[in-house]
Amino acid sequence: MTSLQNPLALIGRLLIAYMFIPAGIGKIGGFAGTVGYISSKGLPVPEIGAALAILVEVGAGLLLLVGFQTRWAALILAVFTLAAGFFFHNYWAVPTEQVMTQTLMFTKNLAIAGGLLAFAAFGAGAFSVDAKRGR
Repeated sequence: MTSLQNPLALIGRLLIAYMFIPAGIGKIGGFAGTVGYISSKGLPVPEIGAALAILVEVGAGLLLLVGFQTRWAALILAVFTLAAGFFFHNYWAVPTEQVMTQTLMFTKNLAIAGGLLAFAAFGAGAFSVDAKRGR
């Protein structure tokens, strides 16, 4: 398995980044809708929240994708994902017909955060900008 460590780390980064980057880009085009959704959850300053979500998803997602400052990018994305799960997939506070879907989304966020924390702990692997820079 050791011989697969670096290719698997690259594939893992690509797959996780694929979730964040398009989501962030979509928020740019649908900024008003994103602000409305954040407002509907009762969070303060939704415009700043939407801009921050775009910055994190696109910015940290791209860093993770290329493997630059991977540990920091993964940690930021993990915290963001946990916060998103708590505020937007709060299965404990939704109508009964939404509990199953929101529970699934919440646990998905936990699992993604776990994968991101592994990148924060172990780094990007050899196929990354970090490795090329000797980090």
